[in-house]
Amino acid sequence: MKLALREVILASRRAPLLAILGVVTIAFSLFAFGLFGLVALNIRTALREVEDRVEIRAFLVEGAPDTQVEQLMRRMERNPAVADVGYVSPDSALTRARAELEEFRDVMDGAFLPGSVELRLREGQRDPETVAELSRRLQSSPVVEEVRYGQEWVEKLYRIRNIAALVGSVLGSVFALVAVIIIGSTIRMAILARTREIAIMRLVGATNMFVRLPYLIDGALKGLLGGVLAAILSYGTSVVLARSLVQTQFFDTRQLLLGILAGGLLGLLGSWVSVGRHLRQVWRD
Repeated sequence: MKLALREVILASRRAPLLAILGVVTIAFSLFAFGLFGLVALNIRTALREVEDRVEIRAFLVEGAPDTQVEQLMRRMERNPAVADVGYVSPDSALTRARAELEEFRDVMDGAFLPGSVELRLREGQRDPETVAELSRRLQSSPVVEEVRYGQEWVEKLYRIRNIAALVGSVLGSVFALVAVIIIGSTIRMAILARTREIAIMRLVGATNMFVRLPYLIDGALKGLLGGVLAAILSYGTSVVLARSLVQTQFFDTRQLLLGILAGGLLGLLGSWVSVGRHLRQVWRD
């Protein structure tokens, strides 16, 4: 390992411009991957904020007994899909309507709105099937007159989330593959520059792993450095967008560290693929 690290350092000193070019090239490929990750993160955050508004509202019959309403609420609270159950009295419903629809305040004077039980669902339990099942259970109660939850809106939201997840997975895989190819090409230049040295190492009996190890370490280190530089570029882009166009969410510390480590892993993978392919060519020659 020490010999391999020394080889990496010596190679960087012999060709510093090539080493810098490799890091910059990897950084920009990871930067493109990072920008895609930022877009995916903000889309997911926006969808989660919209999903948080998914609720089921059960309007109660006029004069519904308090005991039956409390029994209904306790039964709903025991459901694992339900995060919170709230009761809105007729007076509270009217006050809320006046606050949300100020232009119709005069029309609502003396109006009557029914009380309701409102259900907020846990994350991961907002799919159309779960929402519809809870609505049916509420509708079966004798104190419930009508249940509303925006069926069409919930179905469209769930469909958009599934499409976004599928597209994100496909594009993420494509960006990762492109990063591996670019990193592999960068390592290939280093191998071609040392073809004669590798041939001499083969003649003196060096094993495949002994020859591979410096390039694998070089690829991993360049991937990590490229990941750090890509993170800096991504943060700068996020700040510029937040100041000039729209407020964006940046990666948290854990996601940022995972992204940098992913850069190292992609560098290692790209080196492994490139070294294996080109060393086979050197052995044949």
